Amino acid sequence: MRRPPRAVSAITVPSVAACLACGLAAPPAAARPAAAGPGGTTPVTTAAPAEPLGGPQLAGKGTIVNPAPGVPAPPKIKAASYLIADGDTGEVLAAKDPHGRYLPASTLKTLTALTLIPRLKPDQTVRPSREACDVEGTKVGMTPKMSYKVSDLFYALMMMSANDAAVALAEANGGMKKTLADMNAEARRINARDTLAGSPNGLDRDLGLTVKTQHTSAYDLVLILREAMRHPDFRRYVQTIDHKFPAPPTKKERKKGKKVGGYPIHTHNRMLPGQSHAYPGMLGGKNGYTIAAKQTFVAAARRGGHTVYISLMGADRPPSPYAAELLDWGFKARGKVKPVGMLVPPGDLTPKKDAGQDDGLLADTPLGGDGPAHGWGLVGGTVAGAVLAAGLVFVVARRRQRG
Repeated sequence: MRRPPRAVSAITVPSVAACLACGLAAPPAAARPAAAGPGGTTPVTTAAPAEPLGGPQLAGKGTIVNPAPGVPAPPKIKAASYLIADGDTGEVLAAKDPHGRYLPASTLKTLTALTLIPRLKPDQTVRPSREACDVEGTKVGMTPKMSYKVSDLFYALMMMSANDAAVALAEANGGMKKTLADMNAEARRINARDTLAGSPNGLDRDLGLTVKTQHTSAYDLVLILREAMRHPDFRRYVQTIDHKFPAPPTKKERKKGKKVGGYPIHTHNRMLPGQSHAYPGMLGGKNGYTIAAKQTFVAAARRGGHTVYISLMGADRPPSPYAAELLDWGFKARGKVKPVGMLVPPGDLTPKKDAGQDDGLLADTPLGGDGPAHGWGLVGGTVAGAVLAAGLVFVVARRRQRG
């Protein structure tokens, strides 16, 4: 019997698993020069992983795509960064500087909602501080003389991007310091490792705190939205078009015996049904804007039984037309182009030992909802299959050597 080359016997299961997990485990940070985006937009930080989560191709800063016959090139949009992903498989279909770290503006409110929805009861009431009511930027309009239900604050947060509602929710959660710690812990839990929250509303300055280092990435925005869409309450907040927000009663209302008045608030997501840029199948999303961050957006849509997620950062104009182009391309390209990477699951991505056996597998994380329910199985299954195959090669090689 012929003996195989001796190099085969050097293959071990742990080493193969480690190799296949490349890009899924957090690598050490390596410095890279900050490159200016459209209009001078630059990443907040120059540090970036040598091989980022999701795969080595996602380290690129330009347009990242694997061309396929019959599939056009991704749309050319003026944004510093974007990402298009298949929500059913977790495959990243195309991207531009996906791990570049930029100011999030109000897209950070998706992380605020993801963090606080499980921690606060919808019927819990909150009396906001004067600081919360007077926060800068877009406000729903609150008074410290009145208490508000948490659910109403979430409607204001996600529908009309109310910065005062964000601070009031942080106060309900135990204060600004605790809420930011909770938000950053949640980002780590879902492996949004490009994200650092410095405010609950995405403002570059909040309550006297300078948060110039606050940042996220196009990759992380999709991870955050995808996880948030698992929550029915979150989906309800981002899909609502009109809602009555409570307010002190007017003089006329008081005469009628009403103790609470109110006024209508309207969604800022122009891609929901009936809006100016309505997009068929829109599931929900969140826009953002500051002068420093420019236009940011993250959204999901579902057509023909398939879901596509997109995000963009540092765009030069209101994002709805760009988002429609990215979504259209995603639906055309899914299942046809070779993915450039994967959306990683929440939880520990490092190889684990179980019952004394180091199998190199990723920890299982159950998911559900309209988002990534089926995608994570591809990652774990691929690693598992390759590890088992490597083990067989090792055993066969050893037996042949001994024969």
